[in-house]
Amino acid sequence: MEPTLVIMAAGIGSRYGGLKQIEPISDEGEIIIDFSLYDAHTAGFRDAVFVIKEEMERDMRSLIDGRAGKYLDAKYAAQRLDDLPGGLTAPAGRVKPWGTSHAVWSARGFIGGPFAVVNADDYYGAEAFRAMHEFLAGADANSNHHAMVGYVLDNTLSNSGAVSRGVCEVDAGGFLTGVTERKKIMRRGGGVCFLDGGEWRPVRPDSTVSMNFWGLMPGIFDDIEAGFPAFMESARAAAAQEEYLLPVLIDSLLREGRADVRVLRSEDRWHGVTYRDDKHAVRAAIRELKRRGAYPEKLWG
Repeated sequence: MEPTLVIMAAGIGSRYGGLKQIEPISDEGEIIIDFSLYDAHTAGFRDAVFVIKEEMERDMRSLIDGRAGKYLDAKYAAQRLDDLPGGLTAPAGRVKPWGTSHAVWSARGFIGGPFAVVNADDYYGAEAFRAMHEFLAGADANSNHHAMVGYVLDNTLSNSGAVSRGVCEVDAGGFLTGVTERKKIMRRGGGVCFLDGGEWRPVRPDSTVSMNFWGLMPGIFDDIEAGFPAFMESARAAAAQEEYLLPVLIDSLLREGRADVRVLRSEDRWHGVTYRDDKHAVRAAIRELKRRGAYPEKLWG
């Protein structure tokens, strides 16, 4: 079975100030996910599932179906607050989406084999999609052997403010041994630091980080469901705003010896729109990539 690409596009985009997933970032009107879809199709992916907010479906279809949708079989899965396993209910007042683990779980009805997961608002680079498709095409769907594209931290920072990254530990064999979610990382005082309990702490700029580009086997849905009750208890105790993050889930599976994750290292530079000011830098980077011939002037003809 050919691997599927899952695109997480349901984030509110609060720091950006709008639905950044569907704003054009090229002179030809392409959105950032167009470039991931183009790279994915070139690498061999043919099926795509977009995890979206229900109210975004019409806008997403208008941007995807007549362009990338001519080359990829596009489906749409709604990430809903009330889509919870086993009798769980959302706490009163919850409006924020449940996070990336839940976003992946929301696509479960469309997945029958190995699949890749990416963010809709990040540019990952063509080599990452080639490496991930090769891994997934040769994977055992019944195993718990997953993969992750690992990026160099310094290549993934924004000049507009702090970012969240999963800082990874990788063993000599190229396997992930742990991932720690850091929610505020930025260049500061000539180095790179993260905010921890009100104090800025240094982190190596060449650290391997997760950009939420995962290669997963279908068994991950059972792992997500099994971890939901404990997460919900934590969310209720934290004013109902915590998120069920995929890197945190993966880290727990690694610590418990229930999975392994091959790290596919990428030297590509990240481009994304965490903040509104990032858009200008992304437009310039895309323009340069096209000038160098990495992409045609108009992606979908």
